[in-house]
Amino acid sequence: MLAFAYILLTVIVALEVPLALTLQRRGLAEAEAQSLAQAQTMAAILGSTIADRDPEDLAERFQRVVERSIETIGGRIIVVDEGGALIADSAGTALLGRDYATPGRPEILAALGLDGGVDRPATDVRFSETLGQDILATAVPVFVEGRPEGGAVRISTGLEQVRRNVQRTILGLVAVGGAGLVAGLIIAWFVARSLARPLARLQGAAHRLGAGDLSARTEGIRGAREIEEVAESFDEMASRLEAVVRSQREFVANASHQLRTPLTGMKLRIESALADPALPSGLRQGLEAADGEVDRLSEVVERLLVLAREVETGEGEAVDVGAAVAEAVDRWRGRAEEAGASLDVAGEGGTAAAAAGDLAQVLDNLIDNAISYAPGPITVRSGPEDGWVVVRVRDRGAGIAPDEIDRVTERFFRGRGAPPGGSGLGLAIVRDLAERWAGRVRVAAADGGGTVVEVRLPSAPRGSGGPATGPDRQGSGPRVRA
Repeated sequence: MLAFAYILLTVIVALEVPLALTLQRRGLAEAEAQSLAQAQTMAAILGSTIADRDPEDLAERFQRVVERSIETIGGRIIVVDEGGALIADSAGTALLGRDYATPGRPEILAALGLDGGVDRPATDVRFSETLGQDILATAVPVFVEGRPEGGAVRISTGLEQVRRNVQRTILGLVAVGGAGLVAGLIIAWFVARSLARPLARLQGAAHRLGAGDLSARTEGIRGAREIEEVAESFDEMASRLEAVVRSQREFVANASHQLRTPLTGMKLRIESALADPALPSGLRQGLEAADGEVDRLSEVVERLLVLAREVETGEGEAVDVGAAVAEAVDRWRGRAEEAGASLDVAGEGGTAAAAAGDLAQVLDNLIDNAISYAPGPITVRSGPEDGWVVVRVRDRGAGIAPDEIDRVTERFFRGRGAPPGGSGLGLAIVRDLAERWAGRVRVAAADGGGTVVEVRLPSAPRGSGGPATGPDRQGSGPRVRA
């Protein structure tokens, strides 16, 4: 609509501005023509008066003629003799005898032939200090029996009325142009709606798909050929995405059975062999190492399954973050003591909009990482901040290299100083689970040494059972990633 309005306004201006200028010039030209005709009529009357050779004083007769004519002409009429002296004035007799053949009145000089040319009609437009407006002055010579011997007559009229008439005409043009612009915009609005309606349906389908509704389709949008092609491409993409996600879910179900079961069997066999008291020491060491590798492989498989798993579209629940932190610390306290670490809980907790299972996995991975890579004092702090519920896990280890701190949430990334045995998936899982609920993860160096990992989740009213919307949250429920 803005583009159409711009084009329409440009067309209206391009048409009306030249028309307004033409009307202005035409109005002045008509006023000049009318004034010239009136002056010539007066000159003819005065010429016939002189030709009558009436013994009565010509000046008095001229004065009566101009006073009678002023009612029909509507301007000021003056008559000058051949030398330029004023001999009749419709404004009165106070100025009679004054020289009017001056450079400030070029029309009189031209009419009397005093400008070096022949006697001829002349017109001049100038500003009048007396009237405070532009005036049109038209002077013509008075001919007696075909000879310019009777001086000249001049008619002067104000142009204010002419300008007002032109202004009214221009305002009328502006009104017509404005009405045309409004009518054009109304038409453009209907046209734009007809064009935008299929795009709005396409946008709605895209939003539903982005929110996790894999069945979202454009449902046969009809419109311009390009829009229909985009809608068909969107439907094809959505169908492929749905097929990919379905196969991924099938893979998760199959992998859960195909990977966990053999690993569990292997674990049981190794533990059974280790229970034999007659087992040689060298073989025992090898089995114990194999047992540790099986545990590590089970952990890697479990984390890969977590990353691959997609949650059905649904709403977040109100999770008590403080209680979840306390439960996680209790789960990991024994492991922390074995590794020489200590766990402290701080903060007032809060209620987040997420899944309790996802929050538990986030806390498990954060605490596990801190114990594994920076054994020592570990603080888990939680609390509400600006519409978020924030969980911070801080350790006091050696920290992360500045050039690696932005990459630690990437899958399988392991820093140069990381101890052997990890999978590089812990913080990647934390990031994916947080983003599933429109949350954020930030890793930074802690003041005083060590590392702090911050997880922000949208807050929810305490005690609510439905979804909550945090800052910058788009839609509801988890997002599906192919």
